[in-house]
Amino acid sequence: MARKLLVIEDEPTLSRLISYNLSQDGYEVVLEEHGTGGYERARRESFDLILLDLMLPGMNGIEILEKLRVSGVKTPIVILTAKNAEEDIVLGLKLGADDYITKPFGVSEMLARVGAVIRRTSGEESEYTAPASSESKISLGALTIYPDKYEVMLGQQAINLRPKEFEVLLYLARKPGVVMTRDDLMNAVWGFDYIGGQRTVDVHVSSLRKKLELDPGSVHIDSIRGVGYKLVVAQAKADSRPSL
Repeated sequence: MARKLLVIEDEPTLSRLISYNLSQDGYEVVLEEHGTGGYERARRESFDLILLDLMLPGMNGIEILEKLRVSGVKTPIVILTAKNAEEDIVLGLKLGADDYITKPFGVSEMLARVGAVIRRTSGEESEYTAPASSESKISLGALTIYPDKYEVMLGQQAINLRPKEFEVLLYLARKPGVVMTRDDLMNAVWGFDYIGGQRTVDVHVSSLRKKLELDPGSVHIDSIRGVGYKLVVAQAKADSRPSL
């Protein structure tokens, strides 16, 4: 069965171009040119992926993205944005977009990104291995992670993380104090076929840091300039000292 994609794009020429090339690549494509209509359709129907322009009439792409994620819609979303709109890209990723494409873009790039996101989110060719069933939780100081349930506690406080934020934290938590490069994180969480930039990793780490600030003395993420990140756990350091 063909993958079903929703394209929310108000520019007719670009919309037709996207639809034609996705159809030629074997996808079933549904088009919406108005923000409000696109949002309602995305909320009402099931799709394998949504291509979402950010500049739309009625309801802009950022509003659509935020409302969909708040309402529990987990459909993978690739945002379409202007080349110089870094703030929009960062905000989109923080709100739960899975990838982005900057305009103007080539057909090959679009097809590659769409295919990569679908494979990654559907579990096909994923490089990220699910935790073993015996790993019921990871405890690091005040931080407790439940891999099977995608839940995180910091002390007595539940931390609400988006799926990719959770996977980044889990990857760092499995080797506390060890520096993980951006490439390590990119390959482990997004997969080797992900063609987005390392900025994606930085955005997710930045968001994680803010959510861990509830107890900054217990656990935090350090940046290692030019290399990557490591999870630092205060209690873990104290526990590692030999007893007298």
